[in-house]
Amino acid sequence: MRRGGRKRKMGGYVQMTEFTLKGRKVVGGYAEGEALVTKDAVAGWGGVDSYTGKIIDVRHELYDQSFAGKVLVYHGAKGSSGWAGSFQGTRLNGKAPAAMIFKETTTKIALGSVVTRCPAVTDLDQDPTEVIKTGDWVIVDGDKGTVTVRRG
Repeated sequence: MRRGGRKRKMGGYVQMTEFTLKGRKVVGGYAEGEALVTKDAVAGWGGVDSYTGKIIDVRHELYDQSFAGKVLVYHGAKGSSGWAGSFQGTRLNGKAPAAMIFKETTTKIALGSVVTRCPAVTDLDQDPTEVIKTGDWVIVDGDKGTVTVRRG
């Protein structure tokens, strides 16, 4: 798991405080922010409120939480082709995520990432929903395909 990270010794155990994941660029650019992580797929149409950036799918583990300005880390997209329109709406309303990191790539998530215009990375060398935790500080370099995680 460690790639150029820093370690801190706590109570006889070594705790990783920073590590970097390598993946593939979907949308270039640089952003950083607090991680909001879910293992659930995210629905666009009917799952996201484009005016607030909140997850409105009542069955979703992030129900009523906003990803606006955060680094959204999730499994993938579910639902119809309306996914891209919903995420474009978050951008137009100033409620888009700062960056997106996802495990499973589909055409709808790729198009949604492009219209959202935030850095997006996929195909990481580890499952991002397993190694990144909500509250971690995440730096996404879409051009390099890297994600640096600092424990929150």
